[in-house]
Amino acid sequence: MTPRTLPNTFCVFILSHGRPNNVITLKTLEGCGYHGRVYIVVDDEDSTVDEYRRNYGAERVLVFNKQAEADLADAGFNSGDRRVVLMARNACFRLAEQVGATHFMQFDDDYYYFGYRFPEGAHKIRNMDAVLAILLEFYMNTPTTTVAFAQGGDHIGGFGGIRLRRKAMNSFLCSTERPFRFVGFINEDVNTYALLGSRGQLFFTFTGLQLDQRDTQSQAGGMGEFYKQSGTYYKSFMPVMMCPSSVSVVMMQTKHQRLHHRVDWARAVPCIVPEQDG
Repeated sequence: MTPRTLPNTFCVFILSHGRPNNVITLKTLEGCGYHGRVYIVVDDEDSTVDEYRRNYGAERVLVFNKQAEADLADAGFNSGDRRVVLMARNACFRLAEQVGATHFMQFDDDYYYFGYRFPEGAHKIRNMDAVLAILLEFYMNTPTTTVAFAQGGDHIGGFGGIRLRRKAMNSFLCSTERPFRFVGFINEDVNTYALLGSRGQLFFTFTGLQLDQRDTQSQAGGMGEFYKQSGTYYKSFMPVMMCPSSVSVVMMQTKHQRLHHRVDWARAVPCIVPEQDG
């Protein structure tokens, strides 16, 4: 098989805030055999920007104007609170053009594991360059809007097999040639795949690849303070605001009961079967 290599027009963006000494994803990527371009994306309201630059080099730290991005975003909320990742996700398309990239992978900063997922379990990725090159090959040969790695929660109840699921959360393979806007103050990934999916855009999770991250409220920085303040109330109801015809709120029966969104896929996205010859 011809070895896959990443083009120089590809890069990885790691979105971070207030964690200049704890960008876990960078170390995890290096440990999984990634050798391509990588940038850490922070906003200009982060008081630790200079620490990021000292720790990782100014050329690897990209700073965006958070207020300017907030002014352009469809937040669905008028609090003025900007302690969320929505603005950073949208800023990446402009930052990609700034660094001369046409395709990029967007990761959060707290991933401690990347692996392959099989029925018998998970195995650590050793050649991330090849994995991302193959994912990019799929992306470039299909009309996909974005494709994501699965998360551990996608496999609760047992591994359902290697396939594509009609959603994309947390990690995103994107292109400046297929731009889209994330929407919704919080739970922006669900809001976006539900809203744009209802309009015919293709959002996929590939279940054969998995990432794992720290619990949202277990670390300082990032969005932890917002979650501690609001719980899951705003997070659960925002997708309902965006897509009331297909998203509802249910109570998750976990150790500590909490609200969670539920997508009715029969109503969420077009279900059109292409014609087949014969």
